[in-house]
Amino acid sequence: MAQASIGIIGGSGVYDIEGLENKRWEKVESPFGEPSDELLFGELHGVKLAFLPRHGRGHRIPPSGINFRANIDALKRVGVSEVISVSAVGSLREHLPPGTFVIVDQFIDRTFDREKSFFGNGLVAHVSMAHPVCKRLGDHIEKAAWEAGIAAMRGGTYLVMEGPQFSSLAESEMYRTWGCDVIGMTNMPEAKLAREAELCYATVGMVTDYDCWHPNHDDVTVDQIIKVLLANADKAKSLVKHVVPHVASDKQACECGCRSALQHALITPAEARDAAMVEKLQAVAGRVLK
Repeated sequence: MAQASIGIIGGSGVYDIEGLENKRWEKVESPFGEPSDELLFGELHGVKLAFLPRHGRGHRIPPSGINFRANIDALKRVGVSEVISVSAVGSLREHLPPGTFVIVDQFIDRTFDREKSFFGNGLVAHVSMAHPVCKRLGDHIEKAAWEAGIAAMRGGTYLVMEGPQFSSLAESEMYRTWGCDVIGMTNMPEAKLAREAELCYATVGMVTDYDCWHPNHDDVTVDQIIKVLLANADKAKSLVKHVVPHVASDKQACECGCRSALQHALITPAEARDAAMVEKLQAVAGRVLK
């Protein structure tokens, strides 16, 4: 099985990066079911990467149908320790126009139809989500965005809705009163599962349009949205190209707290743990199950 240290989760347009060498697709099996797609392995600046199409190639899988557990488990199995998530979002703020990238630092999870934990009956664990993304990884992304000339805001709250329908006007206005900055359908429970798997995780919300709260929302055409999507994909490729060297050369990564999230999280004592659950969790939690 191929190995990689950095994982990228996002749309297929992100993977066509100039300079990506030794590209190959490979299927990775997971005890949690089928990941969204095969992983695309490649090398950039000598760094081994693994790309995962969140919705599958051709955007076949709706947000609620994504097997988030299998996706994160598959990345952990191939050696990934750093995950950069990129996803299209709507803006809930006037100062975050289409084309802006938001390096998210908080989430509000409004999803209700998804498996949200690797743990459960037979082996219980509780991890902290007070700070749901890796600050160290966010620092690298912020620096890379500046180098790439990308308009990026550091910090922001991402409201994750179930979908697949978009918000009503009343919902959109409510989320604005909650202090949310962007809205999307894909980063939960992805971020929670990455934390349970002790992966450093950061997300970049790529603003495509204003949500329905904006008085000029109806003036936006499909052509305009597609134009922004394509421009965002180009910027996302540039961002990945610039951030990889920073992440790869980080000498403090092994000391990051994300990588010890399970240290005091397991509640079920060893003698009471379900053997099948223990086996299933070897990739995700093997460090603390030994």
